[in-house]
Amino acid sequence: MPAAAAGLTLAAMKKPQLLRVAGAVLLSVAAAGCSVMPSAPTAQARPKLVVFMAVDGFPQRQVLAYRDQLAPDGLARFLDRGAWFANAHYGHSVTATAPGHATMLTGAYPHRTGIINNEWRDVNTGAAVYNTGDTQHTYIGHQTRPLDGTSPRNLKVETVGDVLRRVDPRSKVIAISGKDRGAILPAGRTGTAYMYMSQTGQFASSTYYMKEHPAWVTTFNAGKPADRYFKTEWKPLLPEAAYARSLPDAQPWFGKRVGKLPMMMGAPNDDAPGLSYYSGLLPSPFADALALDFARAAIAGEGLGRDDAPDILSVSLSGHDYVNHYWSAESRLSHDHVLQLDRLFEAFFRDLDATVGRDNYVAVLTADHGFMPAPEYSQSQGRQAGRLTPAQLLTRINADLQRQFGEPKLVPFISASTALVVDRKVVAQKGLDLNVVAEAARASLLADPAVAAAYTRRELESGSKAGAPYFGQMRRSWHQDVSGDVHYALKPYWMNASSSGYSTTHGSPHEYDTHVPILVYGPKWVKPGKVEARVEVADIAPTIARWLGVPPPAAAEGRPLPLAAP
Repeated sequence: MPAAAAGLTLAAMKKPQLLRVAGAVLLSVAAAGCSVMPSAPTAQARPKLVVFMAVDGFPQRQVLAYRDQLAPDGLARFLDRGAWFANAHYGHSVTATAPGHATMLTGAYPHRTGIINNEWRDVNTGAAVYNTGDTQHTYIGHQTRPLDGTSPRNLKVETVGDVLRRVDPRSKVIAISGKDRGAILPAGRTGTAYMYMSQTGQFASSTYYMKEHPAWVTTFNAGKPADRYFKTEWKPLLPEAAYARSLPDAQPWFGKRVGKLPMMMGAPNDDAPGLSYYSGLLPSPFADALALDFARAAIAGEGLGRDDAPDILSVSLSGHDYVNHYWSAESRLSHDHVLQLDRLFEAFFRDLDATVGRDNYVAVLTADHGFMPAPEYSQSQGRQAGRLTPAQLLTRINADLQRQFGEPKLVPFISASTALVVDRKVVAQKGLDLNVVAEAARASLLADPAVAAAYTRRELESGSKAGAPYFGQMRRSWHQDVSGDVHYALKPYWMNASSSGYSTTHGSPHEYDTHVPILVYGPKWVKPGKVEARVEVADIAPTIARWLGVPPPAAAEGRPLPLAAP
């Protein structure tokens, strides 16, 4: 029906008829070549493979800090011949590994994904919950502890890979990481995750995905590739003078961990690789090299990017997070680790070009969070900074509440590192009002010089504090089914210290933690150049969905990145 003729009869039509005619008009206009709505890419226009990469704990400031020292075709491929976003951020406040990885390919923040931190406590029982923990499943061929990550059971939403496989079951989604959460959460419900096993130096999946590994995985592990680095030194790539912009080795706040290059892999007295050696590879470039080697094996073994059913390969490199936790992003070790990753990327891209074809894939690189400077470094720069001990904070708050309500332990624990949980049983037994207790706990929190903001469950559920400091970010990190009763954030440069003894950490709503890279390379799909517009990591999943010609994940709250076509 011509558009003009349709317009003459609209007034006489009932609603169902009107909707059908409107749809027909849109289809006829689109068929005539008018740009009413973007059409899905054809099979020929879609990339055969989306290579999604994350560097754990990689703040945007480090991407550019050593730009003059990068290899010609590693990170520089994105910066010089791809598109990169100068102002990319996370929109939630608890910037940790699991929430970040849950956001990347779902396009949703923790208030929808349910992944509020790496671990949290059940608000009713106090039981520990791990983000990818699932006692119904075990690692294949490896010992599995109760809180080990084995499935996406706690992830409440779908990924773009889940959508892709629903549209075309021939498509494959493979996710690889040094950490279980770095593989399981991007893999979603229908992909396949493989994790580095620090017990053996092998990569393994879990019984959630399969009963036994495919032959290519068995062959890869049989070669014992991790053993090749035994007694190998991690040496600086460049001469000493090249690291003048970074802090020297062996800072006093490194603690007991050795913080000096060159660094030997394996203890001096070890005669053969063992548990301490395999786990010791993680804070080094070598576990990342192994992950990329396993990715190469996956491309070959699974035939990724070989047919007209597009595939997704997700690779999360975990080493940088350990390096920055141990020695800080300002350290020479972190500086050199960036350069080591850069060279690993260059070799990986060269192999992708040869095996998949330069014009057949799109590569995207981001991070799950940034990193705060070590408090001691911030203090040396004249900033107000310090370390807050959660146990001491909890003791003081309970003392304040006892003076008001006469009960000694109304807040039994802190969940997800950022929320007080009120004891519901005691509140009910004593006839107290949960909201009144939460308000008093919030007032006690705000009296601490390290606390920037705190909001109660009632405020977060209702949105009544919209526009208040950090409220939007904190609300996106808070899930009503699993989060605590008073959600709080620390002031800039204050660190939530814990028994880990880390030099520094992440997990705040501040720019050093939220500002991460989003880098894209794919000459057939993306025009190169720097993009100044503010974007969010939640925008990545809808962007990939558009390239693949599938709907974005149902819970996605991002929008496609503002990328110009080539």
